[in-house]
Amino acid sequence: MGAVKVLLDTHALLWWLADDRRLSRRARKVIADPRSTIMVSSASAWEMATKLRLGKLRDPDGAVPRLPAILLERGLMELPVTVPHGIEAGLLPVHHRDPFDRMLVAQSRLEGAPLVTNDPAFEDYGITIVW
Repeated sequence: MGAVKVLLDTHALLWWLADDRRLSRRARKVIADPRSTIMVSSASAWEMATKLRLGKLRDPDGAVPRLPAILLERGLMELPVTVPHGIEAGLLPVHHRDPFDRMLVAQSRLEGAPLVTNDPAFEDYGITIVW
């Protein structure tokens, strides 16, 4: 898979930043390709901060508060949540109960960007998955 535009699921972003072996070889190759456009949703930042506050996410290096600088440093593109994204996410069937994930589906669809994820629940939405 050559240069593409993709959207990272939150776990894919965390695994990329931590150089975690759970990130698949294919996903790693796409993200590392300097010709690829790698998007990170503001919904992922919201999800990470929420999980940090709830004690469901460890952040020993303090990466969550520094996320905007880290994205810039790593060449990742911030994808804001827009009104059309909100409408699309709100109208989606609830195949996936997580509202953060439904937002990622909406953004993947409207931005024409495959989603980098290993979550099988996304398959029900008919979006392109990279893993």
